[in-house]
Amino acid sequence: ELGGACLGKRDRQGERRKERQGAKRRQGAARHGAPGEAGGGVRSYDRAMSVRRRLGDLLRGARRRLGAARPRGPGWHRRAVGGRWDALGALQFDFLVGRGLRPEHRLLDVGCGSLRGGLHFIRYLQPGHYYGVEKEARVLAAGRDEELVAAGLVDRAPHLIATPDFDLSSVVPSVQFEFALAQSLFTHLRPELVALCMARVGARLTPEGVFYATYFAAAGSAVELGPAHTWRDDELAHPRYPLAVLESIAADAGLALESMGEWGHPRDQRMIALRPIAGEKPHAP
Repeated sequence: ELGGACLGKRDRQGERRKERQGAKRRQGAARHGAPGEAGGGVRSYDRAMSVRRRLGDLLRGARRRLGAARPRGPGWHRRAVGGRWDALGALQFDFLVGRGLRPEHRLLDVGCGSLRGGLHFIRYLQPGHYYGVEKEARVLAAGRDEELVAAGLVDRAPHLIATPDFDLSSVVPSVQFEFALAQSLFTHLRPELVALCMARVGARLTPEGVFYATYFAAAGSAVELGPAHTWRDDELAHPRYPLAVLESIAADAGLALESMGEWGHPRDQRMIALRPIAGEKPHAP
């Protein structure tokens, strides 16, 4: 009986809420109504609310461009790459070492952020064998000036490159990579940027090299782009990709894709491995 009473109370509350919403809509319709037009007030009110929503989207975009949503305060550069600093840094390091990364190899860390995983790799690899690429120069600088210094790893001479479009032209052409990693990168990129990344990274792999990348899997056969990132320009919050779409993009870049599925990521990002297709030399656009 008590449960029925609670349900009845919730039902009545829901009905009152609907009545208030309806009254508000009718009041708005009355203000926007056009004399002699049947239903014109409701339609005008709906149009006004649509404009209001679009203005909200524009305002959020402006705040993003002005940096109003950017992380601030102590440790901001760790929050800027998604937090979970210790756990995710160690996870990606253990993953690559478990798949054959050795100190003499060269690693390209794409979207290295403020060196959450980079610190582990820089400590492990021979001096000068770590290359980190990051779009956000401020985030990369914080990793270099704060994390690298605090860890006492400056003398390991990592190559840290700020570039918005995976431009590797500053890397000596003779340098090729046995391993590349994009952890939590495709999880923010539109398809055209995923394609650009695959092409430019693939062109710098050794013939036996491998490019590991994480992504969020789509439920169906279509790409789910989702909303824009809260503060990073040209990025998305959490787009989801069908594996078949990634396979097609990889093939266009001259890469063969192997699905590795789950790999222990706490947010259920999946892992893929991309390798140069024998007889095809990937060309960097």
